[in-house]
Amino acid sequence: MSPSLRFLILEGNTRAVREGYRAETGRTPAQAYGEVLVAIAGGHFDILHAADADAALPAGVALADYDAAIITGSSLHIWQEEPEALRQVALAQAVFASGVPFFGSCWGLQVASVAAGGVVHRNPNGREIGFARRIAPNAEGRAHPLLAGRPDVFDAPCSHLDEVAVLPPDSTLLASNAVSRVQAAEIRHAGGTFWGVQYHPEYSLSQLAHLIERRMETLIAEGFFADARQKEAFVADLRAIDADPGLRHAAWRYGLGPDVTDPVLRTTELRNFIAAQVRPRAIRRAA
Repeated sequence: MSPSLRFLILEGNTRAVREGYRAETGRTPAQAYGEVLVAIAGGHFDILHAADADAALPAGVALADYDAAIITGSSLHIWQEEPEALRQVALAQAVFASGVPFFGSCWGLQVASVAAGGVVHRNPNGREIGFARRIAPNAEGRAHPLLAGRPDVFDAPCSHLDEVAVLPPDSTLLASNAVSRVQAAEIRHAGGTFWGVQYHPEYSLSQLAHLIERRMETLIAEGFFADARQKEAFVADLRAIDADPGLRHAAWRYGLGPDVTDPVLRTTELRNFIAAQVRPRAIRRAA
């Protein structure tokens, strides 16, 4: 029997932001992320509020006791060098040093990059929201287990203003698109290995709809929607597709394929990370 997996979810948001999510959706981003991982692989998860000055692991538990550490997205901007962000950079350095399999979405990729010596800046191409379109693995990505099963071009849920401008030393770029050169990468640092993506394979389409609702005024001002009515129609369609992935007429309107409508395909990177990194770690830990 395979041992039960133990995940550590590093919540990237400040207390005020994550409590806003809890009030609106019933769970914080870290809770939602952990539930996705457990639905895929079983096991259980702990949450570390990585932005908080008083963040601490459960009593008697060390980083090395986990089979994986995962960083969520965040509303922070690492280039602003706020204490809440710098605490997470220091924590990422500790995760690298622990050797625990390490994964991150969006903000997680940015934090791990800076922790290992890379550079993050505001994306000069602007915001990428809704879906990252036409993500293309390069030769290294097509051969890498993180992207196993992904086609030559695919879409994925996303929401970001910032991007990795310079990958750290001893990194491998795995995928890019027209908005961000670094859409997926492996980073090796201080004896540890990080796999990360700029998009959000953990997001359901309902989560994405909620995120768009939260940013409604900004997205209208930036020209993503003509008005609130158009936004509301898009959000309603995302929720309808989430409830029924076979709802072809709604998916067709936005050019959405099974890479985002099928929950299994949408979470490809998480499943690959668990299979290639997390389960082997759990087996070694149990031995």
